[in-house]
Amino acid sequence: MSRDEWHEFVSAGTRTGKLATVRADGRPHVVPVWFVRDGEDLVFTTWHTSVKAANLRRDPRAALCVEDDEPPYSFVMIEGSVRLDEGTDALRDWATRIATRYLGAELGQTYGARNGVDGELLVRLTAERVTAQANIAD
Repeated sequence: MSRDEWHEFVSAGTRTGKLATVRADGRPHVVPVWFVRDGEDLVFTTWHTSVKAANLRRDPRAALCVEDDEPPYSFVMIEGSVRLDEGTDALRDWATRIATRYLGAELGQTYGARNGVDGELLVRLTAERVTAQANIAD
C-alpha cells in the first residue's frame, strides 16, 4: 500500500487496532484499542493504571496492527514510539473524536465525556515504520 492507501485503510470504518507493548519481564502484551489517525500519528486513550500505560511509561516503543479480516485480507502494522499526555486540555476532544468513530455522534459525546477525565492518558503513537499489505489472498 502507498502512504495514502494505508492512511485510508486505518481510518476506514470501525476497525480496532491491536496494540503491542512489552511488559517489564519482556513478555508481550497485546490489547485492542479504539483510535483515530492524526497525520502520521495514531491517537488513543488509556487509563493511567492500565498495563499498557505502565508498559509505555517504561518503554515508549509500541506496534499497532489494523486488519481487514474479510477476504482478500489486508493489514497495516505501525511501529513507533508513543508520547503520553496527562491532564491535557485536548483529552476530552480526542476522546470524543475516538468514541464518535466507533459509536456515532450521539454516543460519542457521552463516551467522550466519560473518557475525557483526570486519570485518562492521551497516547500518540508516531509512525516510524509501516508495513502495509493489501489483498493478501489475491
